[in-house]
Amino acid sequence: MIVLKTTQDKLLAALQSVSGIVERRHTLPVLANVLLRKNGGSLQLTTSDLEIQIRTTAELGGDDGAFATTVGARKLIDILRTMPADQTVSLESNQAKLILKGGKSKFTLTSLPAEDFPLVQEAPNFGPSFQVPQKTLKRLLDQVAFAMAVHDIRYYLNGILFVAEGKQLSLVATDGHRLAFASATLDVEVPKQEVILPRKTVIELQRLLSDASVPEGQQAPMIEMQFAANQARFSFGTMEFVTKLVEGKFPDYNRVIPRNHRNHVTLGRAPLLASLQRTAILTSEKFKGVRLNFEPGSLQIASNNSEQEEAVDELDIDYDGEPIEIGFNVTYLIDALANMNQQDMVRVELQDGNSSALVTLPDDPHFKYVVMPMRI
Repeated sequence: MIVLKTTQDKLLAALQSVSGIVERRHTLPVLANVLLRKNGGSLQLTTSDLEIQIRTTAELGGDDGAFATTVGARKLIDILRTMPADQTVSLESNQAKLILKGGKSKFTLTSLPAEDFPLVQEAPNFGPSFQVPQKTLKRLLDQVAFAMAVHDIRYYLNGILFVAEGKQLSLVATDGHRLAFASATLDVEVPKQEVILPRKTVIELQRLLSDASVPEGQQAPMIEMQFAANQARFSFGTMEFVTKLVEGKFPDYNRVIPRNHRNHVTLGRAPLLASLQRTAILTSEKFKGVRLNFEPGSLQIASNNSEQEEAVDELDIDYDGEPIEIGFNVTYLIDALANMNQQDMVRVELQDGNSSALVTLPDDPHFKYVVMPMRI
């Protein structure tokens, strides 16, 4: 049976959309494969890592009929990448093998039975579904994802808190040293839902969601979301995405976000980022500490390392508050500024040299970034 016959670019796009979660090495060999399920003229491609499952449906030609098998996802992608985009490729089944042909090339690949592929058991009762523009969700994810913890023993920090209530959608990420908060107003009212999406799910959504601008009068691409007690389901375009949720109690972010700091300054994002990147070169590998010295009219940024090297940089700023010297992990500041690439200005609010700083955007009241100071 000819499972599919299409151009290289179409098949590669369909495979790449589902293969982000596939591990090259897994205790279950079948999880390195993509499940191909032919039903009539359409082909369903499914991947899983037992906690996340991604599925897409595509019209990729071939014979009509029912057929299912699994084949190595990464291997198939690697082969397709070596072929021209407009080349016609076909995939035929032959006993326990799959034969991929393109031009004068022919590849015989081993397959594993479809019934061996462990599909994620979907929750029986999801809550009400609601939709938001893909662009909105992608923007919120991009604004906070960098602050997620990586392999933290407090497993609930290795992800993003997702809060939908009324017409407000808020996303929060923290690793215990910094916290990023972003929110957006929805067009529809939604019942209160509060879940923690795992890190791997967040990264896949960032990769898959579209942030393309839509011409006037056209409907923006939407994403539909539903939550169960321990699962979330996302549907957008031809994609369906099911993921386990992180169980646990996320810290109360409202208590972490400072209010009424006495001193504040608004300054250019790009000059501040460039200055921090320069001084970061001479920080010590282990501590990554920089000292920020706020004086009326100027900000001095300094760093040094164990080899007695030192960097000092100065920016002219419009500041008339108290003189404050405060230390930070420079990576935490650079991460935040680098992820605000649409913004010209940032606002920094400070209390003193020992309290956390609040970074906000003059043009966007829905974003807040809190960073703890460090002793240097």
